[in-house]
Amino acid sequence: MRLSRYFMPILKENPKEAEIVSHRLMLRAGMIRQQSQGIYSWLPLGKRVLDKVNAIIRDEQNRAGAIELSMPTLQSAELWQESGRYDAYGKEMLRIKDRQDRPMLYGPTNEEMVTDIFRSSVKSYKDLPLNLYHIQLKFRDEIRPRFGTMRSREFMMKDAYSFDLTREGAEHSYNKMFAAYLRTFDRLGLRAIPMRADTGPIGGNLSHEFIILADTGESEVFCHKDFVGFDIPDDNTDFDSVEGLKAIFDKWTSLYAATSEMHDEAAFNAVPEGERLSARGIEVGHIFYFGTKYSEAMGAKVQGPDGKEHFVHMGSYGIGPTRLVPAIIEASHDDNGIIWPASVTPFDVVVINMKAGDQACDDTCELIYAALTKAGKDVLYDDTDDRAGTKFATADLIGVPVQIIAGPRAVANGEVEVKDRKTGARETMTIEAAINRFVA
Repeated sequence: MRLSRYFMPILKENPKEAEIVSHRLMLRAGMIRQQSQGIYSWLPLGKRVLDKVNAIIRDEQNRAGAIELSMPTLQSAELWQESGRYDAYGKEMLRIKDRQDRPMLYGPTNEEMVTDIFRSSVKSYKDLPLNLYHIQLKFRDEIRPRFGTMRSREFMMKDAYSFDLTREGAEHSYNKMFAAYLRTFDRLGLRAIPMRADTGPIGGNLSHEFIILADTGESEVFCHKDFVGFDIPDDNTDFDSVEGLKAIFDKWTSLYAATSEMHDEAAFNAVPEGERLSARGIEVGHIFYFGTKYSEAMGAKVQGPDGKEHFVHMGSYGIGPTRLVPAIIEASHDDNGIIWPASVTPFDVVVINMKAGDQACDDTCELIYAALTKAGKDVLYDDTDDRAGTKFATADLIGVPVQIIAGPRAVANGEVEVKDRKTGARETMTIEAAINRFVA
């Protein structure tokens, strides 16, 4: 992608409305634009990151056996009246009517709709277990949207819903998602700690929030500091192994960890003083087991091996991609801008032409750009005629991990400079070596 042809509206000044680092940097880097209170457009640079976040989430959901579908954003109020949540959900739900005066709503979550899909299609225990998920825009009319896309009214959610014949089967499904979430956040460059949490309007009696520690976190969290060093489930994790996943769950819940709503001061004080960790946290995922709450209310039953009908046991599992992007920035930035993990960076490399119009610089940059693009790398080529300081500031601001800098003097010697965005380390090497480093 040539920067001269790309839409990336950089802001030179810090926006006054931005209260936290991620909101400020996302606006300055031209990743998002506010359309109204708590509602944002994702501009090209931001969407590239969001798409990569979603790809990792999707990969780990599929690995764990979840099956993707797509459900509509607008839902019939009848389903929510059937479950008893239509009136109970409160003012966060956006209620509307269609031209036939039928009550509708902009879905804040999809337990009712997916239960309706299940009950109309699945009749036998032989079709279980089943886990259905989608990645979709949702709306909750937050009383105080803030911090950019960290807490917005319209947001994207990956929500999955599991169906099992028994509680034991449902707990295994819960453990699948538990392990999948640990893997997902690790691949996004985050250390997420699962903490006992309140179930809220979703309901149920088993729930964990996945929290990353950050100074700008919305709430205080409490945990044992050993969580920071726990091993993440690896690529060979067997998601069909009941014992293996139970061992992962048991390990990651063996030490004290709780959000402020579930905090037990006495239990926390029982942790040795040097092992206690009290910090601010950002919620990046939330999982629930709620038994037969929705299946009983909505008649979702299957025939069991005993020939009798049984209400299915259910769980739901949410991750907010539009919340994850600012969370990653909160965890990875410096005074100059964003520092993207390689897994979600909008571009792998930015090639900076220090003297656009100079034949040697132009030829060198075109050569590098073509070679890296052919090798499958996402490359941003800064071919603008901006000043050197502006080019460097832009490259640092948008956080691309590697900068390849081509200036007249270096190019005359057959060389370019390669800068690591995270460490700031610079290395001069031949043009061929620079290409080979990233295509090998």
